[in-house]
Amino acid sequence: MMTASQAASRLTTQAVGGAARRPMPRQSSAARLAGVLNATLYATARAATRNVGLAITLSILASLCGLQALALLRAPAAWLPSAIHVTLPAGDSITLGQRELAAPQTDRNHLSLRRDASGSWLLRNLSASNHVVLLRDGAEQRMGSIAMQDLQRFQIDGAVFEIRATNADQVTFTRDGHEWRYDGATLYRDGRQQANCPESRLASKALAAWNGIMPMTIARPLTFGGNLYCDNRLGLAQVTPGAAQISRINGRLQLSAGNADGDRAAVLVTGAGKQTDLRNQEASLAGVNAIMVGHTRLQITSSGNQLKLQPSRHVKLFAEPELKQQEQVSWQWQQRALWSSGHADTLCIGIALCLACIGVSAITRCASSAHPAAALAESAGGHGARQAASSRVERVARGSILLAAAGMLALGLIALIAQRAGYAPGAACSLLLAASALLLWIALPGRLTLATAAGAVLLAAGLLAQLELGLGAPESSWLRYHQKSAAMLAIGAGLGGLLRLWAQHQAARGIHLQQRTIEWILALFAAVALAALATQVLWGDETGVFDLQPVELAKLALTALTAHCLALRFHWHSGPQRLTDHGTRWLQLIGPALLFLALLGLALVQVDDFSPLILLLVWSTGIGLAYAIAAGNRPLAAVLVGGALLAVGAVVYLRVVGTDDLIRWGFYADRFLVWLNPAEHPHTGQQLLLGARAIGDGGWLGADHWFGLRALGQTAGSVVQIPAVQDDFAASFFLNRHGLLGGLLLWAVQAAFLTGIMLAALQAHRSGAAARHFRHAWLGRFRYFALCGGGAFVLAHFLLSWGTNLAIFPIMGQPMSFLSAGGSHLLFFLCPLLTFVAISTEGV
Repeated sequence: MMTASQAASRLTTQAVGGAARRPMPRQSSAARLAGVLNATLYATARAATRNVGLAITLSILASLCGLQALALLRAPAAWLPSAIHVTLPAGDSITLGQRELAAPQTDRNHLSLRRDASGSWLLRNLSASNHVVLLRDGAEQRMGSIAMQDLQRFQIDGAVFEIRATNADQVTFTRDGHEWRYDGATLYRDGRQQANCPESRLASKALAAWNGIMPMTIARPLTFGGNLYCDNRLGLAQVTPGAAQISRINGRLQLSAGNADGDRAAVLVTGAGKQTDLRNQEASLAGVNAIMVGHTRLQITSSGNQLKLQPSRHVKLFAEPELKQQEQVSWQWQQRALWSSGHADTLCIGIALCLACIGVSAITRCASSAHPAAALAESAGGHGARQAASSRVERVARGSILLAAAGMLALGLIALIAQRAGYAPGAACSLLLAASALLLWIALPGRLTLATAAGAVLLAAGLLAQLELGLGAPESSWLRYHQKSAAMLAIGAGLGGLLRLWAQHQAARGIHLQQRTIEWILALFAAVALAALATQVLWGDETGVFDLQPVELAKLALTALTAHCLALRFHWHSGPQRLTDHGTRWLQLIGPALLFLALLGLALVQVDDFSPLILLLVWSTGIGLAYAIAAGNRPLAAVLVGGALLAVGAVVYLRVVGTDDLIRWGFYADRFLVWLNPAEHPHTGQQLLLGARAIGDGGWLGADHWFGLRALGQTAGSVVQIPAVQDDFAASFFLNRHGLLGGLLLWAVQAAFLTGIMLAALQAHRSGAAARHFRHAWLGRFRYFALCGGGAFVLAHFLLSWGTNLAIFPIMGQPMSFLSAGGSHLLFFLCPLLTFVAISTEGV
């Protein structure tokens, strides 16, 4: 017998079961779409509440990008000449300079422009320190210089030199019974290389020794003047050192009258039966496409008695399109374009497509987390259908983000190539490109770590500072730093995104590179870095080669190669057992890193600065400390920490007490003198004094007393006069604009970035120590040492840059990571480091 309650329960169950077996009413498409959207919004809200760090990071990035947009909106109108028309009748002449050419890096009277009786245009350089370069169909001709192959004799003031033999590679000439031979790198007196000068630095001595021994030499100019016969100097009584020089330019030896360091002497040259004074050299403009005056490029076209000059690169900006000129000179004005450019439409369309792909990927992942597709598949019936729907959703998300990364890489390359070709995208387009690259970096699948979040914030802060500097400078070229950084960031984010997606795909399929393959990749990486360094040594200077800095790539290769060697060091137990064999194996493991470090040091000899030595010292200390921690070697750790504290004490001692020892040793005496007593050396200490003044004017709240908010987009004042303010002294501009409190916030984010790298390194170390498989152990330790090495280099850049700007250290030329406009540092070091940090923390 059933009770009444049991009967009622059974009837209810049967009713519900019957209802479940009855077919569900078919939903309309609009209802299903509404359900998916509601589930997506719900998943997004849940993701925002669970990912507080992501929400905070996106908020900070949006604020910094919003400040950049506000700076563009508040930037006042600026005008510059699009064309300069010079009208001269035949037989007349005119003097042009900074005012007429709108060229900031020129003299007041720089050029003499003349038309002869036949109507031909002739040009003469009047400047004693700045060269003028003529460009004819890609070939360059520097005014005040002549190829040695065209000469039989030359005279510098009263000293006459007879040329015996000359070709494109070397020249031999005689004077006073002595024979001189110069091959573009070394000067030989009577067949013997001259001794080093008394004040020669280590870099100069090393280069002289290299050129005297090696068949592949490094170009060094021969200078005339002074009272000493030494190194590549040929002394001439009562002639200023550097008054004339012979150097290898475009593969040919050329004689020029004076350089940037010396006064121009009377240089008379005899060739083709006539004598010419290089100081008064006059060149025809027939066939000349453009001229370079200072740093300003002027395209040239002539028509009758009118010459049209179109300035580009380093053109002075004016608040109003009104300026009185000479009667023969007229300007055609144009307004500075911040919101439009020649390639803006193409880039904006590409950016929109990338943003759409990022949005599709984010929405699909959010929807997948709430399983709306699975719910729809469940209603259709079948567990297999639910799995197929989930797989399709995942493929859509990965395909969309893959397209976004590839598109960002292509857009970055287009923007960089357009800028190099002279058609740079507008500032607004570069801002949109950089913001999209940052969003892509955050939207890539994977866990957001402290290092990734802090790195993205630092990138946005650096772009803000570079945009403010570009808008506040009084010439058109300063915006190129922000535009170049935006293009480099897009390239780095695109490449890094593709690498991260490839690494995730390989890990999901369980595919790993063989150890031998990894070693070949590292060896190839080292070979490429060495080749790039050799290119800089042979054809570049301390500023780089082909507008790039191979040293940044070399630092990354050095870190990776050393990390590999140290990771293998912890597996001696799988190698030889005899103690005598361990020494040989140690040399085999550490040998590549030592060799690469030695070659890197040889290449850095060319840099006229001791900052690379400090960088390597900090990096070596960091790597040594990481090794001591991994090996449990407390004495080594104590020695390294003690050495670091001793170095800090030495800096404090030199700053407070001062000493003449380094000066007597000749170790960069001028920089130490300026550092210890800048007021007594106002000319050489101009950079330090102007930087200190800018920081003092900024105070705690910035020069506008509103943390730079009221000064957004406005003129930067005298801060732009600081030499290398966009690179080495970028921190001085930041403190002047945003104050010491803004600097403290920047320091906090920098500390968070370094902390994030160290946390990732420690996690990798624990993973390697706990592994029971050779590959897993090697991979964990490799990540540990690579992260420690990369973090040590970044710490060294922070220390050197802040120390230089705050006068804690002598002036040393190193960019501040993320803040300075160092395109090579961003592309070749920071972006790969951020990518490696993200890949190393996947699945942690």
